[in-house]
Amino acid sequence: MGNEKALGERIKARGVILQALYEIDCADHETESVLNHLLTSLPFSEDNKTFIKTIVRGVRRNIFDIDSEITKYAPAWPIDQIAIVDRNILRIAAFEMLFQRELPSGVIINEAVELAKAFGGDNSPRFINGVLSSMNVDLEESKGETSNG
Repeated sequence: MGNEKALGERIKARGVILQALYEIDCADHETESVLNHLLTSLPFSEDNKTFIKTIVRGVRRNIFDIDSEITKYAPAWPIDQIAIVDRNILRIAAFEMLFQRELPSGVIINEAVELAKAFGGDNSPRFINGVLSSMNVDLEESKGETSNG
């Protein structure tokens, strides 16, 4: 049972990460002020607060590299023309896949698709899945080349 609660909190935490990045992206608010506001107003465990801060700060710190990767796998969509929700779901997942590597890529993609179903438009889940799956194929191939080479 305790594990289900932790899992539920992690899903809620991802929603807060998306909310924070959306506000930063849309309203151009400072990262730390957005985090402080959200984390003082929501009841999260210290582990989940740390998780939220790590992802939000990591995305913001690596945004140019992340956006460059997203652009590579969604060439028909300039980054500023991707819906704000979709763009930030992609940024969260790309950060985790490229920089964090704590979860398997399949889990990261699945959680991104779930966020897209909850917060994105009708085509968001398919779009998010396509971009991240393509990114994952290349990441897996380059990992294979590294370990073989």
